[in-house]
Amino acid sequence: MKSPLSLFLSAIVAAALTAHSAAHAQKSYGPGVTDTEIKLGQTMPYSGPASALSATGRANVAYIAMVNANGGVNGRKINLLSLDDGYSPPKTVEQTRKLVEVDNVLAIFGPLGTAPNTAIHKYLNARKVPHLFIHSNLMRWADPENFPWTIQNVRPPFRLDAKFFADYILKTRPNAKIAVLYQNDDLGKDYLSGLKDGLGEKARTMIVAEASYDLTDPTVASQITTLKDSGADTFADFTSPKFGAQAIRQAYDIGWKPLHLILFTATSIDAVLRPAGLEKAVGLISSAVTKDPGDPQWRDDPAVKEYLAWAKKWYPDGDPYDWLNVFGYISGQLMVHVLKGCGDNLTRENLLRSATDIKNLQLPMMLPGIRINTGPHDYLPVEQAQLIRFDGERWVRLGDIVGRP
Repeated sequence: MKSPLSLFLSAIVAAALTAHSAAHAQKSYGPGVTDTEIKLGQTMPYSGPASALSATGRANVAYIAMVNANGGVNGRKINLLSLDDGYSPPKTVEQTRKLVEVDNVLAIFGPLGTAPNTAIHKYLNARKVPHLFIHSNLMRWADPENFPWTIQNVRPPFRLDAKFFADYILKTRPNAKIAVLYQNDDLGKDYLSGLKDGLGEKARTMIVAEASYDLTDPTVASQITTLKDSGADTFADFTSPKFGAQAIRQAYDIGWKPLHLILFTATSIDAVLRPAGLEKAVGLISSAVTKDPGDPQWRDDPAVKEYLAWAKKWYPDGDPYDWLNVFGYISGQLMVHVLKGCGDNLTRENLLRSATDIKNLQLPMMLPGIRINTGPHDYLPVEQAQLIRFDGERWVRLGDIVGRP
């Protein structure tokens, strides 16, 4: 039989071992994580032809700066290394390798662009590095079986967005004659495919004309004239901001007044509609998932007030009414939410677990009813949208939220 002293010492040793094990169980760190820091990386086109899109990255950085000033995440400051790739896939690869292999980041967060993300897609998955909330909306990013480390951002993929348009056309104009203008890349082709999928068998008879353009083209004027001559009464305009403004203006100027559906990327009143002519944009249909901080209907909304206050203090050089900055703010919130869900278990595996276990999250700047949901086999955070119509002054909501709740 053990003596009381022996039993006492054994209890102390056992308690110490238990405390030691608990401490290790409570804190588990992956690359780029310490008791005071969480290191993340991203690439952005701060230079080059797509530099205007880098506003999203600047907003990410500004949002993280605010979070850090308020204590960070679970006592740790986020160190977001946001590097310029010039929207050049080879440069994206070079910078991403540096972030992963030299800077040892925990994850790659929100890199922008379809071609840049395609260039690093296989590399990050092979190395099991979280590739989270990327700013590209192709359906192929939602492939947990083959690419389990990549998750899309907080907008429906292009194909699903196009299906919402198709559903609207079938409901309101079942005998429509549709003309399509699309960007000759993955963005435009995904929208065209989604429209055809949504129309189903009717696509063969309803779509009467298609035309494409390249980003290097100076204008789409000739395409618009050709599409008008097809006799179409509905115009599916799958273009980026510059060409969206051209299409709005050209269609109006040549007297073509179809039902005009346009991408969310070309909905900015100041950057697209005003240059095209607000009177020429009346009746446009598009989709949205976020509140528009410039819309009078949200003037007294607490979330919009908070967003505008953040922009004024932390991002004074940015345009708070630019949707790119709104998305940068929201994606920053989402990344922080996922990091908080990890607690002190900040490994790459647990970060992925947290990112794929989001239930009915409604971030304040998202439209009422639109929620973020993910799961181990569900890599589309948002599958809903609100159709909107431009009335000459602002975008107004059109009907109920569409898509899967």
